[in-house]
Amino acid sequence: MHDERALPERSTDTAMMRPQRSQRVTLRDIAAGLGLSVNTVSRALAGKSQVSAATREAVLAEAQRLGYQPNSHARLLVSGRTMVIGLVITNPSNPFYAALIPAVERQCRSAGYSVLLLVTEESEQSEEEAVQQLLRFGVDGVLGIPIQGRSDAWERLAKANVPVVLLSRDIPALGFDFVGIDAEQGIAEAVRSAAGAGVRRAWLFEEDLEISTVTARIDGFHRGLASAGIDRRDGLVIKVPTRRTHGASLPWSPDDAHQMAAGLITPDHHPDLVVAGNDYVALGILKALHACGLTVPDDVMLLGYGDHPFAAYLEPSLTTVRLPADDVGTTAVDFLLTRIADPSAPRRSVRLPPILMARESTRRPDTRRT
Repeated sequence: MHDERALPERSTDTAMMRPQRSQRVTLRDIAAGLGLSVNTVSRALAGKSQVSAATREAVLAEAQRLGYQPNSHARLLVSGRTMVIGLVITNPSNPFYAALIPAVERQCRSAGYSVLLLVTEESEQSEEEAVQQLLRFGVDGVLGIPIQGRSDAWERLAKANVPVVLLSRDIPALGFDFVGIDAEQGIAEAVRSAAGAGVRRAWLFEEDLEISTVTARIDGFHRGLASAGIDRRDGLVIKVPTRRTHGASLPWSPDDAHQMAAGLITPDHHPDLVVAGNDYVALGILKALHACGLTVPDDVMLLGYGDHPFAAYLEPSLTTVRLPADDVGTTAVDFLLTRIADPSAPRRSVRLPPILMARESTRRPDTRRT
């Protein structure tokens, strides 16, 4: 039996009707203004099916008029949920992560959740501290980009039965849901597309970091060469020192790649195609090529990864691989909300396809626009 009665008419002078007190507006205040029970108001705000649409609409309007804010501690006691999602990333200045964060926040907010952001800077100690903070706070679930060293911290979340979805980097042994990007396929297609223009030798400048995304790009580089009929021995992989473990404001610097390229590339010794593990590396390589009198793409084609904001404005504009940060963020939140609702659901893992942004740096003279 529903606890609903005809709703009384109210004055439209909301300023005079607002409670004249400094304390928090409660469910009892909303109920008193509508002549309903506290239980009915609670069910209406929670979206329970036992409340009619008209009553729910009236309760929501009254709650907004009074400036009602849910008490998170009371909600936790009643529902066992904090309505907070933890988001653990390695470096917020990474352009991909910078785009990922607002996508996650928007999707969480639309579902009624807040986001607690924690940064690890590729530090195992920081990752451990982040997980401890998430456990203390009692978040309902976690979206995380692991540093892929030791997995102890993430195992603690698993043992505590905290729903987790990993992003970008996977740890399959833990059995968490995963949402990432098919970096291997993205690089393979980009290399195959560029190598079709008479490439005989190609170099990959990749970050010196033992993570799955780097491995995937290296594998994709070799796959792309093979599909273009280029011998693996003509595909050189050059490791550029990483800055991610130094807590730098940016995880990469063009300087390191520039210095390495300048020491390897000469007018008489250079590849036909250079692939960069990210667009900052490509920026440094581009300067080194220009410095020794080589032109892009006539002498050397250049391919980046990430489609960072400056890529389209270089001279020549940089062919690169765009990463679907928004799709990764929204898909990951959807996965996590499903996992929160049904902890026993089968594990899901998806790698979303990136997009090749073909520009001038891989366009040979006979195929360039006139």
